[in-house]
Amino acid sequence: MSAAQVAHPAVQLAAEGASDHRTLIITLFAVFVVATLCITVWAGRQTKSAADFYAGGRQFTGFQNGLAVSGDYMSAASFLGIAGAIALFGYDGFLYSIGFLVAWLVALLLVAEPLRNSGRYTMGDVLAYRMRQRPVRTAAGASTIVVSIFYLLAQMAGAGVLVSLLLGITSDGGKIAIVALVGLLMIVYVTIGGMKGTTWVQMVKAVLLIAGTLLITFLILLKFHFNISDLLGTAATNSGKGHAFLEPGLKYGATGTSKLDFLSLGIALVLGTAGLPHILIRFYTVPTAKAARKSVNWAIGIIGAFYLMTIVLGFGAAALLKPDDIVASNKAGNTAAPLAALEIGGGSGSTGGAVLLAVISAVAFATILAVVAGLTLASSSSFAHDIYANVIRKGKATEKEEVRAAKWATVAIGIVSIGLGAMARDLNVAGLVALAFAVAASANLPTILYSLFWKRFTTQGALWSIYGGLASSVLLVLFSPVVSSKPSSMFPDVDFAWFPLENPGLISIPLGFLLGLVGSLLSKEEPDKGKYAELEVKSLTGVAAH
Repeated sequence: MSAAQVAHPAVQLAAEGASDHRTLIITLFAVFVVATLCITVWAGRQTKSAADFYAGGRQFTGFQNGLAVSGDYMSAASFLGIAGAIALFGYDGFLYSIGFLVAWLVALLLVAEPLRNSGRYTMGDVLAYRMRQRPVRTAAGASTIVVSIFYLLAQMAGAGVLVSLLLGITSDGGKIAIVALVGLLMIVYVTIGGMKGTTWVQMVKAVLLIAGTLLITFLILLKFHFNISDLLGTAATNSGKGHAFLEPGLKYGATGTSKLDFLSLGIALVLGTAGLPHILIRFYTVPTAKAARKSVNWAIGIIGAFYLMTIVLGFGAAALLKPDDIVASNKAGNTAAPLAALEIGGGSGSTGGAVLLAVISAVAFATILAVVAGLTLASSSSFAHDIYANVIRKGKATEKEEVRAAKWATVAIGIVSIGLGAMARDLNVAGLVALAFAVAASANLPTILYSLFWKRFTTQGALWSIYGGLASSVLLVLFSPVVSSKPSSMFPDVDFAWFPLENPGLISIPLGFLLGLVGSLLSKEEPDKGKYAELEVKSLTGVAAH
């Protein structure tokens, strides 16, 4: 951060508001961390088998799992990134809220219950049911780990921004240390608590997030006398963009490329959730298909209410704060919600402002910790169950060895995420999550849908789809403006961005589907129609599901 930024009123506002009540802020953070660590240790003592570690012993009720699914889905991108995107780009930022919500419905209608009925612990279980085990499980494990790491980047970036704002840390070294701390905490959560500990942490976090968001939403609406028109009008005026702030096109409409970028983003958001491993494995934690449906109903209600409130958070931040103030604090806008909380509570130096800033930031931190735990668990489970137990050990690993492998994988994935998260700390977290959605929709979704619903699908089709979708999406991201060429890029001082779009979904998602289709049709392997019939019955009825 430059000296000019450090001196900016927005940064001073947050720093002063935080420094006046630094003890309160640190206490709230510590209380949450200690409480969740206690939950994790308690759950860890009850984790005795692989089923406990991977699926929480399948003991959670529909309501509990619905709450945990909500906690897993409503990430730092939802709370920090979307509010920031709306505060800076108005209507175009609001598209993230719509995309995330619609995506959830697609996942539920197409994938959630059939996958739960067909699998045991991971996505690879479903794919391997009718395919050759070793190559398909290797591909599924690789894809799960890559998607999870992309998603982890967003959470790590959010953590660095949030805690540095609160503690007045402006040095790059300090921000990297915060990212490392989050990484260490997530490793502890997963290795000690497994799915049981992670699920309870996500349930607690979901309650805190909804309560915190509801509080800020109520206070913002109260300030504008519950007049939405007044709120939007003030936001438009304050943004400096006038009526254009409330219309499409501020971010995705100026050029043909930006319109294509919007289309690419929309496709990735709507289709991505159905391929996200950390969301899909949540449905293995309930005992019956009926409980899975019940958890879905609860999740829809909770998530829908939350995304409606992000509209007020984002436009409220635009109405209360100048865009220059938001950008000065974090150029991607990730601090808009905490800064709005400080302002609505009374501003810098006020007890109310400091308390609200501390509470909302602690809730956001809780959000980050819960989601990174879920992501790490999904990727380490896939490595241990799919790659280690079924590929390396050829199905001969004991449960104890499998769980030990998952714990070591957690440490390795944590270290990689810390390194990459440190580099991504200045990118908008909602944009980073959209990249994870694009990779998931390109590599995982075609294979899952073909496996569940297409009789002619073969092992070759699965491998072409997963590796082709994965390679194309990651390659296009690497050579996009997200990584280089723009001031907001990960490496702004170099330019190797030959792909013009910031999200690869428009190219890589259709390619993933096409490769699965062509690979299967060109394959000499004869599909096992008996296995497909068995899978169809299991996926639709839950008969003989684990």
